Amino acid sequence: MSPAESPVARPRFGHAEVWVESPLQLLSAIEAHGAGLLGTTSRIHPRGGTTTLDATLETLIAQAPVGVEFAHAARTPPTPGSVGARRWVTGDAYSGRVQRALLGHIAVKEVMIIDDGLATLGLIKALVSDDPTPLIRPRSASSPARKALGIASWYRLRSLARAGRLLIFTALPVDPVVAGKFLALGGHLESHRFEWLSTQPVTERIAEPTVVVGSAMAADGLISQGPYLDWLKSLTQDGPVAYFPHRRESQDFLDRLAEQELIAVRHHTIPIEMRLRNLRSGQVVRALPSTALPSLRLLLGSAGVRIIGKPIPEAWWQPAASPELRTHLSSSLELLTP
Repeated sequence: MSPAESPVARPRFGHAEVWVESPLQLLSAIEAHGAGLLGTTSRIHPRGGTTTLDATLETLIAQAPVGVEFAHAARTPPTPGSVGARRWVTGDAYSGRVQRALLGHIAVKEVMIIDDGLATLGLIKALVSDDPTPLIRPRSASSPARKALGIASWYRLRSLARAGRLLIFTALPVDPVVAGKFLALGGHLESHRFEWLSTQPVTERIAEPTVVVGSAMAADGLISQGPYLDWLKSLTQDGPVAYFPHRRESQDFLDRLAEQELIAVRHHTIPIEMRLRNLRSGQVVRALPSTALPSLRLLLGSAGVRIIGKPIPEAWWQPAASPELRTHLSSSLELLTP
C-alpha cells in the first residue's frame, strides 16, 4: 500500500502526543508528522536516560518540520488520557511502560504505532493471531505477571483496532496476508518510503566499497561473537569495509574489530537511514537480519547500491536464542529479501 493509495485522508488535524525510546522511533515520528498523519501539531517526548537519542535529537530538532515540538526527556510516556490530544503515538508496543499506559483510560481518538524495527512486523502478526498472544519480546524471560500484562495489551490493541482507533505506520514490507487480516480486524495500516528524510541534506561521505550495518545479536548473547567477527574479517577480501556499529555493541568488540587494517569502525551517531543516503552505484551494504535492509532499499534502490542480507548459520546461534526468535528472524529475512 503506497501513501497515494492510503485510505486515511491527509493532512489530518488536531494534536498528537508522541513517545519515542530510540533513534529509529524518533525518525519514524518525524516521518509520520511530515506525512500529515499526526495532525497540525505534534509534541515528541523522548525517553530520558537513552544517550543514543541525543545525536538524533540534536539533528532533528534543527530540521524538524513545522508543527513539531520537543518535550523534555522523561522516564514515563505521556498518558493516553491527555486532554486536547487526538492521537497518542508510540513505537514500542512491547514496552511494559507503554502497555501499562494503554491499559488505563484512553481519551484520545486514536492510538498510533510507528516503526520500531522488526518488532513492528511481529506485532502486526501477533495482533491478527486467532489465539491470544502475549505481547512480549521473543528474547525476554517473562514472569507470569509480565505475560498477563502482555495478554491484556493484546486484547486492548485488538479492541482499539476493531473500533477503528489503531493505526500502524511503517516502512517495512508487511506480508500481504497478514496485512489483509489486520485491515479486516479494523486496523489502519499506512506505509512510507522516507519521503521527508529524502528531502534533507546529507553531509557524511563513505568511500569504502563495502558497508556493514552492525548487529546487536552478539552483544545480546543470541549468536557467538567469534563467527560473527570472522565473517566481518572475510568481507575485506573485496576491499576496505566501513562498519557502522549497533548502539548496544560493546567497546571491547569494536576495539577488536578496529584492529583489522581494512575495517574502519565509525562512531554510532544518528540512524543508519540518515547516514548512508550518499552511497554510490557499485557500493554494497551487508547486514544480518535487520530493519536496515528494507529501509536502505527504499532509500538507495534507484542508486545502484546492492543491499545484501546474510542468513544466520545454525552454528552461530547461542542457547539464549529461543526457537521462536530464530524462526522470527529467519522468516523476517525472507520477507525483507526482494
